[in-house]
Amino acid sequence: MENNQYFGTEKVGKLLAQFAIPCIFSLIISCLYNIVDQIFVGNGIGYLGNAATGVIFPITVVGWGMSLFFGDGAAASLSVSLGRNETETIHRSVGNAALCSFLSGVVIIAVSYLCGDSLLRLIGATDANLNMAHDYGFIIYAMMPLAMVQNTLASIIRADGSPRYAMGAMLVGAVINIIGDSVAIFVLDMGIKGAAYATILGQFVSFLICAAYLLKSKTFHISAGSFRLDFVLLKRTMALGTSSLLTQLSIVVITVVNNILLVRYGAESVYGADIPLAAFVVIMKLFQIVLNIAIGIAAGAQPIVGYNYGAGKYERVKSLLKLVVSWTFIVCLVCTVLFEAIPQVFIRMFGADGELYTLFAVGCLRIYLSLIIFTCVQKVCAIFLQSIGHAKAAAPLSVLRDVFLIVLSLIVPIFLGVTGIFWAAPAADILAIAITAGVMARLWKELSAAEGSRISESVLPAYPTKSGVVITVSREHGSAGK
Repeated sequence: MENNQYFGTEKVGKLLAQFAIPCIFSLIISCLYNIVDQIFVGNGIGYLGNAATGVIFPITVVGWGMSLFFGDGAAASLSVSLGRNETETIHRSVGNAALCSFLSGVVIIAVSYLCGDSLLRLIGATDANLNMAHDYGFIIYAMMPLAMVQNTLASIIRADGSPRYAMGAMLVGAVINIIGDSVAIFVLDMGIKGAAYATILGQFVSFLICAAYLLKSKTFHISAGSFRLDFVLLKRTMALGTSSLLTQLSIVVITVVNNILLVRYGAESVYGADIPLAAFVVIMKLFQIVLNIAIGIAAGAQPIVGYNYGAGKYERVKSLLKLVVSWTFIVCLVCTVLFEAIPQVFIRMFGADGELYTLFAVGCLRIYLSLIIFTCVQKVCAIFLQSIGHAKAAAPLSVLRDVFLIVLSLIVPIFLGVTGIFWAAPAADILAIAITAGVMARLWKELSAAEGSRISESVLPAYPTKSGVVITVSREHGSAGK
């Protein structure tokens, strides 16, 4: 109850900073698992190694998406339930989310191993990088169920009011991964397999830390019965997590489609098939970092927004919306300036094999990330809708930009060649932000109307004055009602 009052009374700016900053770091750290691999592989093995890890990326994003499907859904449900003071079923929502996330990981393992190299070729592997993609992926698959449960629990832990704990769990795993990469690749000369082993070791340690949190959670208590499937609760959890799932699945579709198009159009250009593919992998990593900062802001706000919306405190919900959008805009503006001013610095972080590769990668980075402000604001708005339980509006909005991007990626290269694939991104951003602005303007009006209705309901009707004694009960300001 004390935590509930804190969500509803503390200054929204202070609350957002307290929850968003650890959440941002948690998501950036989770990105580092794959990005650190890219940096070490790019510098220790070469751009073909980066292309190989990029082939596996869509499969890992499917796992990430399923873990958020259940994790973000359970987190949103938890927050709104706290605001409404409906806490009896929270532990079952958490248990069901963790169980379903694990089972989804088992399915991904089975499909990935059974399909083997044919799946890798389908999503963009070439003759030059197939063996490395196989070596890397077949190790990464093994940890998928536990890595997914860890990610699901991280979302729930943040919603439970412990964002720093979630951040710490991710940080420990990332540090292990960084140390493991440097030792395995440069000391033990294990190549791309060493990068994969370092990754799954870090993921396993992070899982253990997140699982340990269930023994001391704040707003729910896990027992064996929490893991019995409850399809009524699952339906609500999945509805609230659909936006997160679709966001991640759209990344998979974009990556696979672009991998295929880059190989096709790249082969027809002076760059060949592997240079565009490797450059796209690096650009997507930078895109992922900025997007995760924005998502961290919105996800950090989620428990605060959900509680206040559930409690009917719509003015605070509107204040949080303004803060989330403005913080996202400022961060993305800084990143855009850096990407446009010094793109070669970011490209060289991941290794630069030759002048032709660097020239192509630098130019395409400037194009693809030129309107990342619009991308991130649009995604943040979708997450905000999810936070207040507007699942039907959040789901289509979360994939709006990506649908435009896929369509344009198929059309623009016909006229502009391989670079047209990168020009599709800013065009999709413009279309998506225009529609999103209309949806959010409508939401703002609804919140304002709900706020006005609540105020009018709280005003007691006036009665004629009568003689008698009036007894008043008041409290001293700052006494917490005592």
